Amino acid sequence: MTDRPVPQPVRGGAGGPDRGPRNVALDRQNPDLLTSPATDSGTVPNLRFSFSNAHTRIERGGWTREVTQRELPIATELAGVDMALEPGAYRELHWHKEAEWAYVINGSCRIGAVDQEGRNFLDDMQQGDLWFFPKGIPHHIQALGEGVEFLLVFDDGSFSENSTFLMSDFFARTPRSVLAKNFGWSVDQLTGLPEKEKYIFPGEVPPPLEQDRVVSPTGDVPRTFKHRLHAQAPQRFPGGTVRIVDSTNFAASTAICAALVEIEPGGLRELHWHPTDDEWQYWISGRGRMGVFASSGVARTFDFQSGDVGYVPFAYGHWIENLGDEPLVFLEMFRKPRFEDISLAQWMANMPAEIIADTINLPREMIEALPREKRPVVR
Repeated sequence: MTDRPVPQPVRGGAGGPDRGPRNVALDRQNPDLLTSPATDSGTVPNLRFSFSNAHTRIERGGWTREVTQRELPIATELAGVDMALEPGAYRELHWHKEAEWAYVINGSCRIGAVDQEGRNFLDDMQQGDLWFFPKGIPHHIQALGEGVEFLLVFDDGSFSENSTFLMSDFFARTPRSVLAKNFGWSVDQLTGLPEKEKYIFPGEVPPPLEQDRVVSPTGDVPRTFKHRLHAQAPQRFPGGTVRIVDSTNFAASTAICAALVEIEPGGLRELHWHPTDDEWQYWISGRGRMGVFASSGVARTFDFQSGDVGYVPFAYGHWIENLGDEPLVFLEMFRKPRFEDISLAQWMANMPAEIIADTINLPREMIEALPREKRPVVR
């Protein structure tokens, strides 16, 4: 970070040096905010928020932090949670009104769920794996021997991880006489019940998966809640790779779809937009910038790095460029069962060339040379 030059709000003969006070570290991270490209124009809402700027809830056994509409007001459709559990620790049994999509950032964990028919699911998750739980389905997460960190994404921008339905809280808020009657226990047996929610708490590393399985009389869930994203063959392009996961290859994920994008140094996620929904991003590694076109002569450029969240409203044109010397890796997610985008280059290549040439004042031969197939990542 310190080897980057200190940016100044100077462009050509305009602007002038910022002599302070100033936060130089933040200016180095966001040079395109301080000295925006000349193509930026007008006012675009903030489309970036870092998990590093979010409040961290620290519990015995782990921690969690979230980026919701509260932190990023433009993000009305999706919200995200970054959570870590120590070996054996639980994210306790719970459910919520929103669908949950998850990506394992590092480590490993065991997840379990039971659906409305009593069919169950239990499996181990490794780095790069995904899970999806439909809204209302009760589930839990437990870290395995190395601990785990994962990203959770919910299909409501106003969602908060602090407002889920917890088993311990349900028990604490129900009269013990009712609990005893419901389960066929005696009140005397319930003296050790928790008095409030447990949320995240320590536990022992679970036994091997086969020893932990419970056979439900109604069987397993009909569609697995797990998808091995890193095992999925990527689409390869000159500037990088793309792995798309939606309801066509992960049938359970009916509310959220995603693409894992890797851009090589100097590469570009092409100029495009999404015709169906807003885009929520999680930046995993590398350093890049995103330009966003909001119509009506309005555009803005944002800088991103690991741990950042980005957001692009429905139909806004945008591009992403790798500015570093290592691959730029990020997830782009949508509140839809199918992934869809529109490539500006593909649109142009599949129209009569003279129409495009007349519109952007370029020779027809340049338009005719454009590939008619989509190239999401180019160099």
